[in-house]
Amino acid sequence: MTSSHNELGIIVYAPALVGSDMRPLTIIYGMERALPGLRLGWTTSEKEDFIALPRRDEWVAANRTDGGFPFLCNNDDNHLVTIAGWENPNGLAAGSPPHFEVHADLPLDAAGIAAAVDVLEAVAEGARAFWGHATPFNAGVEIAQQTNPTLEGPPRPPRGLPALKLPDKIRLPEIPHYLGWLNYWSAAAARAIGFPDPARDAELRSRRTASAGWVVQLTDAPLDLDNPAHLDALKRAYDRFPEIGGRATP
Repeated sequence: MTSSHNELGIIVYAPALVGSDMRPLTIIYGMERALPGLRLGWTTSEKEDFIALPRRDEWVAANRTDGGFPFLCNNDDNHLVTIAGWENPNGLAAGSPPHFEVHADLPLDAAGIAAAVDVLEAVAEGARAFWGHATPFNAGVEIAQQTNPTLEGPPRPPRGLPALKLPDKIRLPEIPHYLGWLNYWSAAAARAIGFPDPARDAELRSRRTASAGWVVQLTDAPLDLDNPAHLDALKRAYDRFPEIGGRATP
């Protein structure tokens, strides 16, 4: 397998799996429906060779890896699509329990971009996520620097982006920790941050989901922080939603 930074990374944050929870297969089926022609019927060896899974569903059900589900992919090294999920022992907010994270990657090509909203919605709704996002790799690296502690002390975000608080300083698990290019907000997350407000949210392209959540898109093209218009759109969204990243909490 090859690796590339020309990827669209999707992460959603959800309540931990319990018992014989069917969310892993729901997520996988939803992602396959959202991306035409996708079959997540392979995993990889330690040498990163593709291993076919002819009984994929049974294999996923039998391998509840790390409180989630094991790595799956298609078998196209030139247009690799991957997904995996695991339990994070840390809470999403002060005093909250462990949570379930799902991480997926799509190629940042025409097909991946065209399907991105549908894929994010399918993965997030299937996980019953609190919130999540889809963001190009390069932008995601810089956005992560808004919260990463440094040896010098508090984070020093790039490009004038706001500093965001760590999860133990955030008051509710429904409050997103940061923004991405495409943002999934559950109905509870939307209420917590005050979305939507027709008078203030006209520039945000948004779509309601079946569970009454939202997918909200900051820019027409995938987020590129070297583009001044994209950087301004990201900053305006942070200004609009001060709850994101715990900034509204003293």
